[in-house]
Amino acid sequence: MSEEAPRRIIVIKRPVRAAAHHGGGWKIAFADFMTAMMAFFLVMWLLSTSSKAQLTGVAEQFKMPLKVALSGGQKSSTSTSVIPGGGTDPTHADGEVKKSDSDATDPADVKRLDDLKQRLDKMIEDSPVLKQLKHHLLLDITPEGLRIQIVDSANRPMFDRSSAIVMPYMGSILRELGPVLNEQPNKITLSGHTDAMQYTQGGKTYSNWELSADRANASRRELVVGGMQDKKVLRVMGVASSMSLNQDDPFAPINRRISIVVLNPRVQAEIENANAANAGIKPDDARQATTGQPAVKPPITNPGSPNS
Repeated sequence: MSEEAPRRIIVIKRPVRAAAHHGGGWKIAFADFMTAMMAFFLVMWLLSTSSKAQLTGVAEQFKMPLKVALSGGQKSSTSTSVIPGGGTDPTHADGEVKKSDSDATDPADVKRLDDLKQRLDKMIEDSPVLKQLKHHLLLDITPEGLRIQIVDSANRPMFDRSSAIVMPYMGSILRELGPVLNEQPNKITLSGHTDAMQYTQGGKTYSNWELSADRANASRRELVVGGMQDKKVLRVMGVASSMSLNQDDPFAPINRRISIVVLNPRVQAEIENANAANAGIKPDDARQATTGQPAVKPPITNPGSPNS
């Protein structure tokens, strides 16, 4: 019997592979997620802190077509077209456009008031009397014209306490301003202001309304004494504490003041025409509305009678 061949042992070596590696793709996805969340919370924070007008403007931007937005077109809210971004409406006709107050103001009048302000500033610096009291004078340009405010201070009031008696230094200011205001073609208005301190009697007999009006009228008299013509005054009024200069402290001394406004021609014309005779009310109708009785007409006499 033949000898058996030795059995061969076959060894199969299988390489051990490591776990599959996904790379850094997840990091990019996570970064995109965090960026999106940050943008979301930023938008939410901006919406919570924005005003209603700002939110309306943002909404208008989203309503505007992309082509119109890129080409600088108008907003959809102001477009006259039926289709937003579709051009002008052929059935639409533009009417007359009303000029604003700033457009109606004559540049020459604006320059005149600005020159007057500069002149008053220089006069305050050059005058020994006014220079000591310049912290009581506030000058600014308003839509009505040049406003000159003479304000109180805690240590130096412009009027005697709870009265319309003008203090000497207040009178000096007004008499210095009188000749300058008289040279201007514009008329003026005077307003008296008080603080919110009420009278002990509750204002039943004499209140801040009467006091502010009396102080404004006393200031008018001082301007006239200084050389200003009385016809330059268009209106004198008292507004009590209804228009405080310091809104945070209605009892502040600066709220006690006299406001002199050198009117621009537009505002002056509006005030003068407010109670014009051509308002459509006849004198007889006004008398009947006031007294409740018709106007009594004089009897018509016969020229040939003995009563003639």
